[in-house]
Amino acid sequence: MHKSFLVWAAALGALAVVLGAFGAHKLKELVPPETVSTFQTGVTYQFYHVFALLATGILFAYAPGSQMLWAGRCFIIGIFLFSGSLYLLTMLKATETVGLSKLGIITPIGGVFFIVGWVLLLLSILKIKA
Repeated sequence: MHKSFLVWAAALGALAVVLGAFGAHKLKELVPPETVSTFQTGVTYQFYHVFALLATGILFAYAPGSQMLWAGRCFIIGIFLFSGSLYLLTMLKATETVGLSKLGIITPIGGVFFIVGWVLLLLSILKIKA
């Protein structure tokens, strides 16, 4: 078991619930519907990868190693870059801040971290002797 991944998963899971509730109840008063949808995409992907991080933390007991370690790290980095950039873009839209629209380039970089995390998780699982 990798305790720090489990701690991160629990904290990021709680944050996803808070952000999801905010998005469902208050955000639609502040931004247009397409921006709410962008925010909700961030919440959804955060939740998906919280569960991936939980699995990684648990599976680490069966397949410890650098690939499993980096899988968990990639999921955390991906959450911050992918979901975080969508939250930030939503905040910029809500505050009508201009000039920072290029922040959207961060989102696909976060997506790449998610993909790498899944591939590393797969490679780690394939090394487990049944």
